[in-house]
Amino acid sequence: MKHLFFAISLAAGLIGAAHAGQAANDATTHFQAIATGDVSVLMRGYNDAAQLQWLGGPLDGSYAGAPAIRGVWEKLGKAQGPLKVTVESLEESANPKGATVTANVLFVGKAPIKVRYVLVYRDNLIVSETWQVDPKLAIGQVTAAPAAPTTTN
Repeated sequence: MKHLFFAISLAAGLIGAAHAGQAANDATTHFQAIATGDVSVLMRGYNDAAQLQWLGGPLDGSYAGAPAIRGVWEKLGKAQGPLKVTVESLEESANPKGATVTANVLFVGKAPIKVRYVLVYRDNLIVSETWQVDPKLAIGQVTAAPAAPTTTN
């Protein structure tokens, strides 16, 4: 009986582990689609009743439902054009009910946009998205080693 319980526990753990990376992969695809302005790829990732909270910048606001969210991405694409994207500190937390992905994302086009990103997935679709503009976000920067102390005679 112990062996059966162990086997079931192991199988459940492996299923969870295999599922754990899906949201992170989907988030990476999402960020790339934003950068290229591919609204059709972006919209495939949303639940019909998804919510987008955009905090800061000219698109600041709350957007409910796929049609409203589509309008946001179309506006961003027209305003910024193609973007370069850098993703750092991407983390996924998942369980059988869904997953949350957080990341620091830098989009560079006509102007750099530093974003603290949070995506919540249920049934492999985005149900909640937070785009937090954060001009002070440490991303895409190379930090130099501290200078050696100098001595004067």
